[in-house]
Amino acid sequence: RREPSERHLQPEAAMAAAAAPVKMQEVKDITRIERIGAHSHIRGLGLDDALEARAVSQGMVGQANARKAAGVILQMIREGQIAGRAILIAGQPGTGKTAIAMGMAQALGADTPFTTIAASEIFSLEMNKTEALTQAFRRSIGVRIKEETEIIEGEVVEIEIDRPAAGAPAGAGKTGKLTLKTTEMETVYDLGQKMIDSLTKEKAQAGDVITIDKATGRISILGRSFTRSRDYDAMGPNTKFVQCPEGELQKRKEVVHVVSLHEVDVINSRQQGFLALFAGDTGEIKAEVREQIDQKVAEWREEGKAEIV
Repeated sequence: RREPSERHLQPEAAMAAAAAPVKMQEVKDITRIERIGAHSHIRGLGLDDALEARAVSQGMVGQANARKAAGVILQMIREGQIAGRAILIAGQPGTGKTAIAMGMAQALGADTPFTTIAASEIFSLEMNKTEALTQAFRRSIGVRIKEETEIIEGEVVEIEIDRPAAGAPAGAGKTGKLTLKTTEMETVYDLGQKMIDSLTKEKAQAGDVITIDKATGRISILGRSFTRSRDYDAMGPNTKFVQCPEGELQKRKEVVHVVSLHEVDVINSRQQGFLALFAGDTGEIKAEVREQIDQKVAEWREEGKAEIV
């Protein structure tokens, strides 16, 4: 596998390895499946700065007193005053109990897990009730894990892909060159077959601001550069414009992964456990596995590498 070799066009690029860490949020590959339902339109509790309920706001209507009470609880959760406790919302069917719970979860942020279960899910011949409840609780506990990695971040100037010659052997891969720039420098990288495939898969083109993880070769598109905002008259609603990166191309980035404890349990419970996340057939997980995971997460918290969401 050919590693991308770089030719610096400016001497300041030699200081890239000593660049200061840059904190950025990782762009997730896995898109959460969110079906349209009775509560999928709710974006929050619809409160103002004084915790007073607005008439119609963030998808919430009515139940002003209950929403205000939920807002007080929400503020206590953010301040860490009721950690490790549960909230019981009681009422007649159709009065908005689930809507308030969904509004609280949305107000806490996108990284806060929200798990909905029905009573029929607890009773099963394949899994005992304690295991089903434990899995539901651990689905609702998120862990934000931080790690530092070296990345290459810049605006794509040009992508050149050289096709194999007519007389080349059948196994010969494609080669190419990638030109990236920041506000201060511009660099040309030699590309191998895998990097070309990654660029093709992500549909990267000139004008995109991308990041390349040096350890894994993973490519993420952050958006289009503002300098290319007038290239097209019409663009899709998902088009995002960002500034051209400043400083060196190579940076140290703090990557943030947000996973639930249940996902970590499943992955560590068996060989190829990550496939069970998609199949849904997780089965019962041994208590020893959960204890080891809890110990490791506690160590990461003490070292500052992880925090509970």
